[in-house]
Amino acid sequence: MLKDPTRQAERDKMVDEQIISHGIKDPKVLAAMRRVPRHKFVPSRYSAMAYNDIPLPIDRGQTISQPSLVALMTEALALEGAKKVPEKVLEVGTGSGYQAAVLAEIVSDVFTIEIIEPLATKAAHTLAELGYRNIHTRVGDGYRGWPEEAPFDAIIVTAASDHVPQPLLDQLAVGGRLILPVGRNYQTLELHRRTAKGYERKIITLVRFVPLVREKQQE
Repeated sequence: MLKDPTRQAERDKMVDEQIISHGIKDPKVLAAMRRVPRHKFVPSRYSAMAYNDIPLPIDRGQTISQPSLVALMTEALALEGAKKVPEKVLEVGTGSGYQAAVLAEIVSDVFTIEIIEPLATKAAHTLAELGYRNIHTRVGDGYRGWPEEAPFDAIIVTAASDHVPQPLLDQLAVGGRLILPVGRNYQTLELHRRTAKGYERKIITLVRFVPLVREKQQE
């Protein structure tokens, strides 16, 4: 039996030894990673490994990303934080709900879309159980974004597309940032920033994500 059911010591160790060592410096991101109980988002059979810096399987062939990658992608969005200015972030690919929870610790509102309904339902339940009230969930094709809530200050895609979805670029506010993995078997993690004149693109690193599922691929 665990002495501390919150597993705070494990989260602190994860941040101190795995997140900071990967070069993550944003205090807002580090604080969020310390607060969000990752063990609540992984299947019980993997609970013992929840704070290892590895991806873990969830249902329907999907995964929860390794903590250092979640932190890297979150930091790359250069979020101001709700205490400074209201920010709206769109997440494509809710999965377990972990990335949405990390974002919700930083920004005013998170809008997250998941195409696989059982995953969306489970994630929404977990997030509600943990008390998140600034996360808005939807079942649907995230490639299309959430146009009625646009523009977004930041958009994060947690599955790989072989190209950058134009609807997501269109839904960025001027100055907004989009981060996503682009490619097939292995991908480049790309950051796109909308300017008054167009878009700026930056390559961050090589990554490997599960493919982005579209409506036409559903049975």
